[in-house]
Amino acid sequence: MSTNPTTVETHLSPSPGPDNPTDRPGRPRAIAANVIRGALIGVAETVPGVSGGTVALVSGIYGRLIASVKHVLDIPRLLVTRGDWRASTRQVDWWLLLPVCLGMAVTVFFIAGVMESFVTDQPVASKALFMGMIAMSVIIPFLEIDNGALTTRPARFRAVGVFAIAATAAFALTSLPRSELVDPPLILTFGAAAIAVCALVLPGVSGSFFLLVVGMYAPTLAAVDTMDIQYLAVFALGALVGLMSFVRALEWLLENHHTLAMVAAAGLLSGSLRALWPWQTDDGGLLGVGDDWPMALLLFAVGAAVVGVVALVQRRLSIADASAVDVEHRDARYSGAP
Repeated sequence: MSTNPTTVETHLSPSPGPDNPTDRPGRPRAIAANVIRGALIGVAETVPGVSGGTVALVSGIYGRLIASVKHVLDIPRLLVTRGDWRASTRQVDWWLLLPVCLGMAVTVFFIAGVMESFVTDQPVASKALFMGMIAMSVIIPFLEIDNGALTTRPARFRAVGVFAIAATAAFALTSLPRSELVDPPLILTFGAAAIAVCALVLPGVSGSFFLLVVGMYAPTLAAVDTMDIQYLAVFALGALVGLMSFVRALEWLLENHHTLAMVAAAGLLSGSLRALWPWQTDDGGLLGVGDDWPMALLLFAVGAAVVGVVALVQRRLSIADASAVDVEHRDARYSGAP
């Protein structure tokens, strides 16, 4: 395991507790921080081209969040098969999961209408801001790679290949022409939700942008804004099926092929920048730089600075937490010595 305290492997360790007190989970400050992280993820999930998984990765909770979601999804299966569902319940990091979900839900319901208006009415400004955020986020997965993981030539070749494939796939997806449905059928709503929800657990993939591509972005935000229960129930069911199908495979990938997973995440982030070029036609075609480029450049810089500051603060807090835990463990050994 890496000595870097912010690596995903570290985050996939057991939930904080008496023997693993890294996050001091019950402290009000930690709970408030997780609510804010959830709120930021909620904002990201309403923005085409911005991934909630990216925000989770930048804010340092990605691995723990994936592990907790997996254990939650294991509980219904274990209840049906008469397995040890209590063990899965104990492995869930509830002090992380519940505040994050609360922050996400409140934010999505409060800003759905606002974000729809901002993205629709201010396309150049919104895309420039979000492009800066994603561009800076490309470096985050590389910081999560273990020291020495890419020292051999075969490892570097594999990493370059995976990066290129992921970036090309994201670029191709974001180059698809876009349209908007007025009243999408419920079966399409179910299927779209099952795919779009993967953005919650996969950095670089924007669920909102996928909804935009298939013409369901505006209808979905409108359903949230107007509390269309039927639409939201079908969407939630599709999202649950998508999570149950995808999250276990992703956790396996993080645990067994962590380096390549992080390289792929960086590639997806890089390729998704195509979706956020500020000057585009209504169907997603690229245009030349407009006269409002100074404003776009400023917003790009602001977005990049926001992500950079968040990543720097998170990294320093993680290092400080790891140091505090080492001190506690050392003191505990000394106090228990004869």
